[in-house]
Amino acid sequence: MALPKWERKARTFLCVFGLFLSVYALHVELSRERNPDYRAMCDLGENVSCSKVFTSRWGRGFGLVQFFVAKDSLLNQPNSVLGIIFYTLQMGLGLSLSKKAAMFLVFSSWVSMAGSIYLASILAFVLGDFCMVCVSTYIVNFALLFTNLKRRRAMEAMKEKAG
Repeated sequence: MALPKWERKARTFLCVFGLFLSVYALHVELSRERNPDYRAMCDLGENVSCSKVFTSRWGRGFGLVQFFVAKDSLLNQPNSVLGIIFYTLQMGLGLSLSKKAAMFLVFSSWVSMAGSIYLASILAFVLGDFCMVCVSTYIVNFALLFTNLKRRRAMEAMKEKAG
């Protein structure tokens, strides 16, 4: 069973780009925590500041985990760490041709879209900020959802041809 070549290329590009964005976001957050005067490349102005977003309460555990565990708990990780885990899983499971892997890829993409919509609304309506890195990850997440849905349909079509 073979998937279209575009799928693997698209997944690789999107996951590598998502990993790059997540690692950069983690770098900015840690740098800002160590040095409050740190200015990231993505800090372009008062309302265009990724470091402001990453160091806000919503930059860790989606701003929700701190209601259940201590703010400095190991469970309250930066969102960028969750992104690193997500993109690594997307890349790794994308190598599998199993139906279970395909279903998990689609499910985790829907979860990432829910998180993206939630964080985008916080960005726009609560923080009143524009974060280029954040918006880029939302676009990557949407593109991965599209890719995963196409992959699942292609796998179903191949199964029908074979069966």
